[in-house]
Amino acid sequence: MMNSPICSMLNIEFPLLAFSHCRDVVAAVSKAGGMGVFGAVGLGPDRLREELDWIDTHVDGKPYGLDLIVPNKYEGKGRKVDPGKIAASIPDTHTEFVNDILADHDIDSEGVVESRGISSNFARNLSEDGASTSLEVGFEYPIKLVANALGVPPQVMLDMGKQHGVPVAALVGAKEHAVAQVNAGVDILVVAGGEAGGHCGDVSTMVLIPEVARAVREMGADTPILAAGGITTGEQMAAAMAMGAAGAWCGSVWLTTAEAETNPVVKEKMLAASSRDTVRSRSRTGKPSRQLRSPWTDAWEAEDAPKPLPMPMQSMVSEPALKKIDKLSQGGHEGAKDLATYWVGQGVGLMNQPLTSGQVVQQFKEEFVEAYERLSNSLG
Repeated sequence: MMNSPICSMLNIEFPLLAFSHCRDVVAAVSKAGGMGVFGAVGLGPDRLREELDWIDTHVDGKPYGLDLIVPNKYEGKGRKVDPGKIAASIPDTHTEFVNDILADHDIDSEGVVESRGISSNFARNLSEDGASTSLEVGFEYPIKLVANALGVPPQVMLDMGKQHGVPVAALVGAKEHAVAQVNAGVDILVVAGGEAGGHCGDVSTMVLIPEVARAVREMGADTPILAAGGITTGEQMAAAMAMGAAGAWCGSVWLTTAEAETNPVVKEKMLAASSRDTVRSRSRTGKPSRQLRSPWTDAWEAEDAPKPLPMPMQSMVSEPALKKIDKLSQGGHEGAKDLATYWVGQGVGLMNQPLTSGQVVQQFKEEFVEAYERLSNSLG
């Protein structure tokens, strides 16, 4: 076990945490000495049980965690979530814009609008009630970490974490957010720079890690930091730990692994992409998130594009169309293959060979040691 507060807190060998929506990745990383954290925001209770049953059976008794999204701000907060009503309030301008993008790539829009209110788990799970239900299911299993991906965790998450003796982690993208999280009582800060895939702020990892580490020290707190944002190698992990992190939290690097359920068309795009082939945009969820650039993302960044709607309305605009694009692209539709995209960080430029998740963990370990030795040797 490495000498890191993260290893001690989570009982893991190597302080590398893998955020993934794919249960196979979660299990493989935990078995390799890191810790898999299962992203469950889009799942209803029955499906969550099914996934956690599988993970628990295949993880060989190793620790694993659960990640949810309960943002501080979203459309309908404080009211009972009615996905059908939210979907019905989407402006025609956004519907027409999506239809035009699809038509320009020889894709009909049949079924896209109709499916907006059907996939309601995402909208429901954003609420504290939805999160509470997911947490109740999660704590039926021996999870060793629960994380909130947007904002200060709801009180129910903090309370249930304490009740079950499970650390609560929270993602932050700015120093002031980190201070608020420490004051709220979170156990681990996942400090994500703007290079990150998915939801992210605009401050770079290289600046944000030491900024937060200093702020935490000045508060007299000992809350450990996991560095996130564009980290896909052991050298980057070592650099982040030199700046005050106690380990790394990675999401993008697992998307091109053998176990990942990523669309094969998108996998190939990622393996060929450079670090400049991503865009940070509100067009997918209503909050800034980084994704692989394609004509879909370019259209939303154009001057004549409609302004993205608040979360979760924008997801209801984008996700049904993107699911159709995803399915058609895997069937060989050229227009859909062109449009296909997914969340990924700027570290995609360093992800250029397909590996298993276990091989990625091993590569991180080896590169970390090499980087550590280079630094040690530079001291003479």
